[in-house]
Amino acid sequence: MKLLVTNDDGIASVFLHELVRALLAAGHALSVVAPKTEQSWIGAAKSRNRPVHAERADRGLGCPTWIVDGTPSDAVNIALDHLLPADARPEAVVSGINVGGNCSLGFILASGTVAGAWEGVLHGLPAIAISQEVAPEVYGHLKEHGGQPDGELLATVRASAAHVARLAPALFAATPRDSFIVHNLNFPYPCRADTAVRRTVPARVHVPGLFLRSADDGLHRLRWGEIRDVSPAEPLTDITCVKQGLISHSVLDYAKLGQV
Repeated sequence: MKLLVTNDDGIASVFLHELVRALLAAGHALSVVAPKTEQSWIGAAKSRNRPVHAERADRGLGCPTWIVDGTPSDAVNIALDHLLPADARPEAVVSGINVGGNCSLGFILASGTVAGAWEGVLHGLPAIAISQEVAPEVYGHLKEHGGQPDGELLATVRASAAHVARLAPALFAATPRDSFIVHNLNFPYPCRADTAVRRTVPARVHVPGLFLRSADDGLHRLRWGEIRDVSPAEPLTDITCVKQGLISHSVLDYAKLGQV
């Protein structure tokens, strides 16, 4: 398939690079258009109050690559409308692999990764958002080492990317144009070649306490708040699925928002 690949962690993300390698190895034709810098928790924001710069760049990915100084939504919008030549028009959009999970309504709606996929949907294309759960200590180690994963994490990301390359064609084939559906995939840590996939729904969570009390300078600084899962016992949620060491597949059907 012809695919547009983006993310919200930026063009330098190893997780993005591993996804690209897996998709190319599976025979897909790719165009990569990714943000210049990390754009986590930006949601579907567009750069309304400033112009956005885009440039073609060789990042050694083995496919046409552009860097956009904006949000994931900017990147996909500009790519589809202005950057990709006619013979590279994508059949679908793949966004990820995100560093960290994007499970639950509390995080799906804030996710730049999901938003990159959603922007493809707004152009009539089927789309997949992909996120890799990592333990807090693993995330800390990754940040301390410039985004370079250690052996176990790298093996997990490669396994997750291989799953995406395997799953994507069937998911896209089952998703017509203009369906307004995003397939949200969350991978557990660790993830292996034989890790099973389960259909899930987004967990319902409360996310209070994301900001500290104001300091002497009057500023409220972001922290990691307590997540309170208030989901019913059934059906299986994305959070529970990933905690069980399984791959979560939630179908985000935005067309249902328009139903009475």
